[in-house]
Amino acid sequence: MRKILTLFLLALVVLAGLGWGLMQTPLTPPSECFVEIETGSSTLLIARQLEEASVLRTRYAFVVARLLRRGKLKAGEYRFTTPATPLQVYDRIARGDVYTIPITIPEGNNLYDIAARFEASHFFPAADLLTAAHQQTSIISDLDPHATSLEGYLFPDTYLFPRHITAEQAVRAMVRRFRQAAKTIGLAAPTRSTVVIASLIERETPIASERPLVASVFQNRLARGMPLMSDPTVIYGLELAGKWRGEIYASDLDYDSPYNTYRHTGLPPGPVSNPGLSSLKAAMHPAQSDYLYFVAETADPFGHSRFAATLEEHNRNVVSYRKAEKAEMQSEAPLPVVKKKAKKQARAIHKRPASHRKRAVH
Repeated sequence: MRKILTLFLLALVVLAGLGWGLMQTPLTPPSECFVEIETGSSTLLIARQLEEASVLRTRYAFVVARLLRRGKLKAGEYRFTTPATPLQVYDRIARGDVYTIPITIPEGNNLYDIAARFEASHFFPAADLLTAAHQQTSIISDLDPHATSLEGYLFPDTYLFPRHITAEQAVRAMVRRFRQAAKTIGLAAPTRSTVVIASLIERETPIASERPLVASVFQNRLARGMPLMSDPTVIYGLELAGKWRGEIYASDLDYDSPYNTYRHTGLPPGPVSNPGLSSLKAAMHPAQSDYLYFVAETADPFGHSRFAATLEEHNRNVVSYRKAEKAEMQSEAPLPVVKKKAKKQARAIHKRPASHRKRAVH
């Protein structure tokens, strides 16, 4: 009897040793693999998924890890590419270390820009986001009851999304981020006029310190019943109609769109971009000024503006700008191919949001 007990205990020790060794031995997946754990999955189901994906040698190692570690396992998609022990695999899932892909939405991007970014990052076709942005307006009904799309409420930020996120889930996440940001600056519903003005400010200047002044120009013109004459609104109307050619032409200012603030007084029908926090603050708290005009600063590479209270002063600023621009073009020496390409790329970065600033607000 004693001999049998001794053998039994020895067997237990051996099995425990083998089990512990198994728990400490990493297994290299055959290649990059993904395991999608659904909400409510049992430990045994997760263990079987990991075994079938060759993340673990045996599902029972994960069950043992569960007994040792306890804790709550989190749903999501997990990516495995490097060797990991059963305990390490378990700890990753308990932490919720799910696989995500970063995507950055810059300040001032509009729906078309954002849709193109998602498609370029291989999330989903651009058309899916445009559809979702027009069909999901109920999620901002308290902020903007008359919104026809989510334009203006897709907050610019860097997001971490799973590979298989849908366009509907993406826009809802961006709207949630807008609400969080709005709360930090005390922006309460309804927010339509504030967001519309902020969207114009965002496209008019890249200089944060000038945004309250730009806001004051718009407020002063609205108070006097003057048209805003803001090129970003013209551009947006052209984009909606599929007529935007990459640069604004004099003939575009006559295009009859409800967004054309050369032809129509007051605010445009809705936002023309998705503004960041700085532009939202500026729209809420415009500077106190008597400015009615602004134009790009002469030969300034950073996008500063000159502001004016009278048309005469503004016209002088415009003349000064055009003379400086002409002189710069005439004085440019031929550049080596590499430098010429770099300079072209630098201009392209600012071309879209700033191309209208030669005329700016008249």
